[in-house]
Amino acid sequence: MLKAISNLFERSEFLIWLLFLEKFQTLRLSYDRKPEPCTPDLRVRCKMRKLKPFLLFYFHKLCYPNKQGPVSGKQIWARQECSNMAFDGITIANLAYEFKSTLEGGKIAKIAQPEKDELLIAVKNNRETYRLQISASASLPLIYLTENNKPSPLTAPNFCMLLRKHIGSARILSITQPGLERILEFELEHLDEMGDLCRKKLIVEIMGKHSNIIFCKEDGTIIDSIKHVSANMSSVREVLPGREYFIPQTVAKENPLTVTEADFCRIIKAAPMAVQKALYNHFTGISPIVAEEVCHLASIDSDLSSNGLSEAELTHLAHTFCLLMEDVKEGRFSPAIIYDEEGPLEYASIPLTCLEGKGCRREDWSSISALLESYYASRDSRTRIRQKSADLRRIVQTALERNYKKYDLQLKQLKDTEKREKYRIYGELLNTYGYELAGGEKSFSCINYYTGEEISIPLDPQLSAKDNAKKHFDKYNKLKRTFEALTQLTDQTKAEIDHLESISSALDIALAENDLVQIKEELMEYGYVKKRRPNDKRPKITSKPFHYISSDGYHIYVGKNNYQNEELTFRFANGNDWWFHAKGIPGSHVILKNDGKGELPDRAFEEAGALAAFYSKGRENEKVEIDYIQKKNIKKVTGAAPGFVIYHTNYSLVAIPSCNLKEAE
Repeated sequence: MLKAISNLFERSEFLIWLLFLEKFQTLRLSYDRKPEPCTPDLRVRCKMRKLKPFLLFYFHKLCYPNKQGPVSGKQIWARQECSNMAFDGITIANLAYEFKSTLEGGKIAKIAQPEKDELLIAVKNNRETYRLQISASASLPLIYLTENNKPSPLTAPNFCMLLRKHIGSARILSITQPGLERILEFELEHLDEMGDLCRKKLIVEIMGKHSNIIFCKEDGTIIDSIKHVSANMSSVREVLPGREYFIPQTVAKENPLTVTEADFCRIIKAAPMAVQKALYNHFTGISPIVAEEVCHLASIDSDLSSNGLSEAELTHLAHTFCLLMEDVKEGRFSPAIIYDEEGPLEYASIPLTCLEGKGCRREDWSSISALLESYYASRDSRTRIRQKSADLRRIVQTALERNYKKYDLQLKQLKDTEKREKYRIYGELLNTYGYELAGGEKSFSCINYYTGEEISIPLDPQLSAKDNAKKHFDKYNKLKRTFEALTQLTDQTKAEIDHLESISSALDIALAENDLVQIKEELMEYGYVKKRRPNDKRPKITSKPFHYISSDGYHIYVGKNNYQNEELTFRFANGNDWWFHAKGIPGSHVILKNDGKGELPDRAFEEAGALAAFYSKGRENEKVEIDYIQKKNIKKVTGAAPGFVIYHTNYSLVAIPSCNLKEAE
């Protein structure tokens, strides 16, 4: 079996084989980009939804032949099916339970809108101040309690101003979740302009790209929302001021909190699909991983057909499901993250016993908010900065593609000029032996006195030997001029490609909006972005290089962009400081400060090299070769883009890309 599958991987017929399996409802593959069957990366390139565990096991073995430890098909399925780790109804229920104990009865003290689709609400309750972060981002919707604050824009957006006007000092009466929907409703009480008590609702919908924050009157009339959804955008529901709010019911699903065991058995029995799929397709708020856990607790294979279950199996499954829902209703949650060798595999508000004991470890959390913030904080930051840098990325990528094509064409034309010497020799030989021609010949053979071999020279029969020689010399001179011009143009194009790739690398490591300011300035300087008008105010540069302290107490600095690389290397670093850079690929300049301490320990060099590898285009590689040299041996290239240097002698080391050091304050 393994050999047969291996052969399929090696042949182009692999994709055809996958389509064949898809036809028989055994495999569903969706590619984010063109697959490379020889080096498949299950975590990135494809999502495998319905694949038999034994086939997945062998697929994984082919992908990772050297990986130790037992790996089950279920584990691989879980990573593919649930790689997005989206909020489900049980996670929302856990949040509602937590918010009731912390926010219910509290008073809103501050409302801010740090992003166009994000709110940060400060609530005072129980002599403490809680910060509720709500994000309706299409790529990463979130809601949780946090201790961190975010800077707000100088001018508050309209939606934020509206909330401040109505509920800026409102009291939170109740926090509810309709059924097991991915929705939280905050009932608020406040004084209107006349001083009378009135109530409003703030509804948070965590529904992927359809996520929204909706502000309503008590009767359900929408006052406003952070995202307006017109009829042109959605045929299911309009979210506009004056419209009536309702929960969209695109698919008829049962409420798992109220379903009886008899109804459960009837619904599952009537569904002609896998048990796991039947669970999350017919019950609100049930995610695939929770459905897998229910099947595991009931000792039922999740891939079995639901209408093929025996009465005893169906009854046991119903009983298990109802017990789990009873835990949800009573607030008995156990938030935890499951890790495997590659990092976080899944999280949930219930124990995921289906993933435990299979090369995975479990980390329990006392608070679902702390769990979500820990997992999503860095991811949310990266997602938002990628959104804000999307325009710059598109400009850089377009310029790169244009230069790649130009460079390939120039290289092809340059290769064509390699035959220029041939025409020079033809001309010289004709000037030497042309007297032997009688006229009218189409070719002439003679001895090439450079090599001593016979050579055949093509001739124009209508021209004399002298004119034929002149014709060949003209071709030679033309190709020579082309070669000289193309050599210069090719060098310029290659330098431009290197420059753009370095900017692309800087965009990859940007962590905040202020990191993008210098990158945009560089693009303006070199004409990729339209320059600002003379009267426009220049933005303030607040971004600074990364600053780390090595294990032995040495200071390490990492440039975030070309301007910072230039500053670090030629203005900040001293002659005896050590300079690090990934060999042959774009990356940051890394400076290891010596500070007159004499010889540095090997560990400091290794840690600086690891940072140089991590902040380069090779950060996804297992190992990266690093050049390092004292700064005094680094030279600036005249007329080159910022951050481009030359050096003639250097040391080398091989580093594993990592950033295990903490940033200095």
